[in-house]
Amino acid sequence: MDNSILGLLKLRIIRGTDLAIRDAIKGRASDPYVVVSMGDQKLKTSVKKNNCNPEWNQERTLSIKDVTTPIHLSVYDKDTFSGDDKMGDADIDLKPYVQCVQIGFTKLTNGTVVKTIQPDETNCLAKESNCIWQNETIIQEMVLKLRNVESGELAVEIEWVDVIGCKGLSHLDL
Repeated sequence: MDNSILGLLKLRIIRGTDLAIRDAIKGRASDPYVVVSMGDQKLKTSVKKNNCNPEWNQERTLSIKDVTTPIHLSVYDKDTFSGDDKMGDADIDLKPYVQCVQIGFTKLTNGTVVKTIQPDETNCLAKESNCIWQNETIIQEMVLKLRNVESGELAVEIEWVDVIGCKGLSHLDL
């Protein structure tokens, strides 16, 4: 096991809302997919045809080496005959979530909100985001406002996974 890896992060890409229209031929929709990148890792969702409000409900797992590196999400419109068009992007700042996990909560009631992060100019949140105790772990639910585009939001969740042989988060000073 690579000893620089702290652990794993499950990223659930739930849905897109009001995504930009990029298919001029079809005129009313796009064929969106999401590219997740962090450091040298790059993962994709499937393409949802003709849909500006796609439901992905897809989970991707990232190896985390540095919690100060944001996760970058880019939405693209799949084009058959030309390059795929950009439909906005957003970053996930892991630090507020990691600080929650570091507290080491145990035995909370499912659904307990342990931290609320407000949207501001330092993050891509479209509305306040909650870190919630769920099934013996903390997940953060967030709606991200896409940048560099006329419209669109992504609903995502993140969940930390400790891995045996990895350093974990407890030693980090954030």
